[in-house]
Amino acid sequence: MGPAPGAAKTCAQLCAAATRNQYSSTSCASWARALARQQLHRYRCLASHSDKTLPRQATVLATRKSPWKTIFLGKPSSISAATGFVSCISFNSRQPVIVGASGSEFRASSTLGFVSTSYRRLPSPLLRIRCLRPGPCTSATPNQLLQNRGLAKPSLPNAGGMPDHSDRLHPSAAAAAGGPAPSSGHSDERLHMHTNRLVLEQSPYLLQHAYNPVDWYPWSEEAFARSRVEDKPIFLSVGYATCHWCHVMERESFENEEIAELLNKDFISIKVDREERPDVDRVYMAYVQAVSGSGGWPMSVWLTPSLEPFYGGTYYPPKDRFVQGQLAAPGFSTVLRRIASLWRTNRQDLKDKASSTLAQLTEALTESAAAPAGPSEVQASGAAGATVPTGGAVLSPALASAAVDACAHDLARRYDAELGGFGGAPKFPRPCEINLLLRAASRQMDQGDPLAARRLRSMALHSLTAMASGGMYDQLGGGFHRYSVDELWHVPHFEKMLYDNPQLVASYLAAFQLTGDKQYALVARGVLDYLLRDMTSPGGGLYSAEDADSEDPHSYTTATAGSSSSSSSSNSSKSSSSSSRGGGGGVHHHHGERKEGAFYVWDHSEVMSVLGPELGPFFCLVYGIDEEGNCNRSFRSDPHSEFEGKNVPYVATQPEVAAASLGLPYAGDPAEATRRLAAARERLHAARAARPRPSLDDKVVTAWNGMAIGAFALASRALASEPQVERLFPSEGRPPGAYLHAAQRVASFVRHHLWDPAAGGGAGRLRRSFCKGPSAVQGFADDYSALISGLLDLYECGGGREWLEWAMQLQAVQDQLFWDSHSGGYFSTADPASADADPSIRIRIKDDYDGAEPTASSVAAINLLRLAGMVPERPSPSSYGNAGGAFEVPSMSYDEAAQRTLASFAARLTQSPLAVPYMCCAAHMLSKRPARQVIVAGPAGAPDTSALLDAVHASYCPDKVVLVLDPTNPGEMEFWRAHNPPAHAMVASHFAKSQQPREGPASGAGGPDPSSGANAMTATAFICQNYTCQAPTIDPVRVRQLLTQQATPGSAQPLLQHFDVKL
Repeated sequence: MGPAPGAAKTCAQLCAAATRNQYSSTSCASWARALARQQLHRYRCLASHSDKTLPRQATVLATRKSPWKTIFLGKPSSISAATGFVSCISFNSRQPVIVGASGSEFRASSTLGFVSTSYRRLPSPLLRIRCLRPGPCTSATPNQLLQNRGLAKPSLPNAGGMPDHSDRLHPSAAAAAGGPAPSSGHSDERLHMHTNRLVLEQSPYLLQHAYNPVDWYPWSEEAFARSRVEDKPIFLSVGYATCHWCHVMERESFENEEIAELLNKDFISIKVDREERPDVDRVYMAYVQAVSGSGGWPMSVWLTPSLEPFYGGTYYPPKDRFVQGQLAAPGFSTVLRRIASLWRTNRQDLKDKASSTLAQLTEALTESAAAPAGPSEVQASGAAGATVPTGGAVLSPALASAAVDACAHDLARRYDAELGGFGGAPKFPRPCEINLLLRAASRQMDQGDPLAARRLRSMALHSLTAMASGGMYDQLGGGFHRYSVDELWHVPHFEKMLYDNPQLVASYLAAFQLTGDKQYALVARGVLDYLLRDMTSPGGGLYSAEDADSEDPHSYTTATAGSSSSSSSSNSSKSSSSSSRGGGGGVHHHHGERKEGAFYVWDHSEVMSVLGPELGPFFCLVYGIDEEGNCNRSFRSDPHSEFEGKNVPYVATQPEVAAASLGLPYAGDPAEATRRLAAARERLHAARAARPRPSLDDKVVTAWNGMAIGAFALASRALASEPQVERLFPSEGRPPGAYLHAAQRVASFVRHHLWDPAAGGGAGRLRRSFCKGPSAVQGFADDYSALISGLLDLYECGGGREWLEWAMQLQAVQDQLFWDSHSGGYFSTADPASADADPSIRIRIKDDYDGAEPTASSVAAINLLRLAGMVPERPSPSSYGNAGGAFEVPSMSYDEAAQRTLASFAARLTQSPLAVPYMCCAAHMLSKRPARQVIVAGPAGAPDTSALLDAVHASYCPDKVVLVLDPTNPGEMEFWRAHNPPAHAMVASHFAKSQQPREGPASGAGGPDPSSGANAMTATAFICQNYTCQAPTIDPVRVRQLLTQQATPGSAQPLLQHFDVKL
């Protein structure tokens, strides 16, 4: 069966053009995919490559009506024993399929042969074809093949069991993933004339660039080798899927044929997702910041073939930008030409300077990682007079306390007393600052200064209230946007990142624990319910982010595919008016312009149309919706007039005040006013859902899911103290137990999909991320730290001992891979000498800035202190397999590791504590050693056990550790006998006594609670600190009282006074 009429000429023309184009194979292949999406029965040829001469072309059959594809050798029949390469990527109905793999043989048996396999499992888009028999190879439609040959349709595996979410992916990523581009009801027939290697990647960000004319490589040895062989410099571009300016630079430069030609001619271009490869990002961002004083994304760096940087920056406009006749920013094309010229004329000098620069950078970062502490800052561990090994210093209690006070003092100086937050615009949520202030307030209470404590606490609470009242919090759907562009917390940068939201949940839960104010609980619920509603995969893992940009339903335009994107204005490239993704010549399509915030902003008329005359005026008054728009409250809110006439909802008036002002019948009923407002929010949310959604970064990152585990677990207990729970959208009124289930589900997803228990000689290894399958990238130190933290929270909230045991195992692996044996603390990447290390990462960095995400060392320090309070008897490495002995864990207790970690940051804590507020939180916990220990002993899942756990977590008590023991479970009691003998002995003694007959209530100052130990199955709480314990109790109210009162001398009795226990 031959081609359709007219197809042969098109095929010949296409392949003839392909022979003149270095992107020939991928350009031709894109036609097959485009035809597949249009459901056309056509034939298109693919350019053939051969090490000899192979004047033949392969024919690909492209049809969406079949879930699989076949490739055939076309006429003439003189193809016999020749060997060639054909690049062929075709689509099934859901995801890309690559035919064959490099090195695979295609055998033409008789006149028919085919091969079909999932593209994600293959390393290369190249298929080796060998005709073993002479004769013609004919082609036919899949239906004809099935009918005439009786063939069964091959089944394509669904990698990882993940469903298709292509309707929410970025258009390019959706196409690369094999699904449709986000639909807005308009026909989208854009044709991709180019396809590059990124089509084989898993990262949604890399897939967004799969159809650029740039010959992109992922970060790989293949790219490095080509750079070395051809002696060409590397252009490294780093970004992430929801980065607005990354989209702008792609639209302006990477889809520009002229710029792509410059890149392909003179450079080896590598694209990196910073969220998938934070190790690459850290190294080269350190360089960019060192040479320019600032950094950001997209990050653009030029490297030698040895991966040494010699020039770098961030966003570049496509052409030189002038302001008032002066060059304001060099264009990307100008930079490329200049660097290419320098490389041709002064190559060795560039290489020498790059080598010197990298050496200096390595030295500076190494010195920072091993910053020495002064003699007054640390104490030597070990006995007096003993020789302390290198890295054996521990942080003094005085320095730990001073760091907490100094960090709080610095925050107080930057506090915005009028608007909340710290510093000016743009304002970023930094939850570790809130956590530090609340801990510092607790310290002031311990020191007997309630006025200072109240002042610190009010700064934290005011900032939380201001953030939740502004537009940075999505008033309709829940969840926080990335940051506020103005000082008012009003107009945000609209992307939503997973790592922000769980951390903020923990801060709002702490505020609720301190105040009992249900508004803080509602915000926490709104965020968690948003995550469950919009960011949770069917398997339970949480997606990474939602984009700031989406199609504006009011700006649909008609464009010609293949036309170049318009350049930006001189003020801002955000004014680009075309989002065309390139395509076939002459093909017209309709699409909405992608704009930042288009999904979230409102016209006054839209709000009134949805809500009507009853709720519309009420909502508009409460949320500041104005006919002229409300994005002009500050000159920083909308400097480029992008949101002119638009509204971002924020709390402008309290509901009861607005109701009274409008004379509404429920003006005197605040509860009813609140319910009416929630109903209005839900109606607007439903209307908003009909708009084109922002694209979704659907990869699951281990560290961020660890944060979410902790947030869900803490909410399951802290919110149990709410007197009444009702549905006030975006809070959906879930029972607190639903959040514990969510935490367990996320943890199970990570364990099943991102943990390889057999790797590392049986010790186990984490993977960094999952997107339709686990990434090949190993987990980093922050993945271990954040996951351990979340698992400890889950265990403390009654999730089960299995999570504590896994956390202990993960801590051992983290110590093995990332521990700095010289200075203490944790590097972000594995030991270069280990098999886990990536040799392409030239510098081993130890992060020392708690920013949007706290550093691995800061989180690990708290993890270690918590583990020291739970399981002071650290298990031996053999407990985790690897009997061969290769699994080496530093020989130190959890407590010693925590102290040495803090000591390694002594200089940072002393000189700039505001840079490490979460490390200061660890210092606060260290200063409170030993931690307050709360033991809840009772049958797992029993109502009385759950009631005690609710009481334990009802109050803000940041220095406590919680042990949950089931005395009816022999295996559990044996675990505690091995890992915490005193706790085991105390619980065992108590329940042994409780089974003995009682003559009457005990009395005396040190006697047990009269209601304690009613029978052997009654859950009981034990609260201990400074090696003394309060009387055990079964009363949740008493538990709350004991945890909220300040510790005073004589308020507790020695442990042995209550129990006949030999310690």
